[in-house]
Amino acid sequence: MSDAATAPAAERGTSLSRDVAKRLFRHPTGLLGMAIIVLFVLSAFFAPFLRPGDPLKSNLRTRNIPPTLVMSPADLETRGLSRGDYPLGTDAQGRDLLQRVLYGGRISLRVGLFAVAMAMSVGTLLGLLAGYWGGRVDMFIVWLIDILLAFPGILLAISIVAVLGSSLTNALIAISITQVPIYIRIVRSVTLQLRGSEYVQAALALGSGSQRVILGHILPNSLSPLLVQLTMSTGTAILDVAALGFLGLGAQPPAAEWGVMIADGYNRFREAPWLSIAPGLAIFLSVIGFNLLGDAARAALDPRLK
Repeated sequence: MSDAATAPAAERGTSLSRDVAKRLFRHPTGLLGMAIIVLFVLSAFFAPFLRPGDPLKSNLRTRNIPPTLVMSPADLETRGLSRGDYPLGTDAQGRDLLQRVLYGGRISLRVGLFAVAMAMSVGTLLGLLAGYWGGRVDMFIVWLIDILLAFPGILLAISIVAVLGSSLTNALIAISITQVPIYIRIVRSVTLQLRGSEYVQAALALGSGSQRVILGHILPNSLSPLLVQLTMSTGTAILDVAALGFLGLGAQPPAAEWGVMIADGYNRFREAPWLSIAPGLAIFLSVIGFNLLGDAARAALDPRLK
């Protein structure tokens, strides 16, 4: 009996997943976002093979070389360079900017994804507690949300890092804390809607415990908005990582991190604009990629949007 009841449900779930996947892959901006993200992930993963060497090692003989990608043939011949030697140029320490941008993707993507994963885990747990049990637990968590949301996200992150100390790990913790309220509100809202629904009440009447109801009914229905928010939050987290690095509160020089690289070229933008433009474009494209994917995921998961 239970197998017969479970089979149609499983088939409906598989059919729904296929339908969502079809809508997502038909979304042109979603495909563009996925392509950008895949490109950054692969380039970061294969950075040691694409540009071998140490991104932190200085070479004073190759200082301040403009991007060879746009240099004239005469300049290339004068300097004894080829078009592919330093496509994005070098910095004041002679370090290859393309190599540093590729390795910087490792830091930004890793910290951004870890920060969002931590925020989603904590936010989901607190949202379930607040929405399902209510009472004083709900009041306390809502009060906590109101306090955290009273501050702009980046300002709160700066304040937390100022207390904990400047480091990449503390930046990750700070960014996670700023994103927790978003996930609490999403999960709490879904839980409040479903707690009084007929099928949840029926499950409780049939003897299902709270844990089974939460894991079997409420949490699965929270996954769609959580996945959409995950993609959007990752772009925001990457931007925050770079902002903290630029301010000297995240990754520290000479780390190959995009915010640190922009800060390194900030005072020399007139004579060497490529120092800031290259990492700036990397931040822009990666954030755009996650935002486009988030918009497409929202459209694919919400049947009311076409």
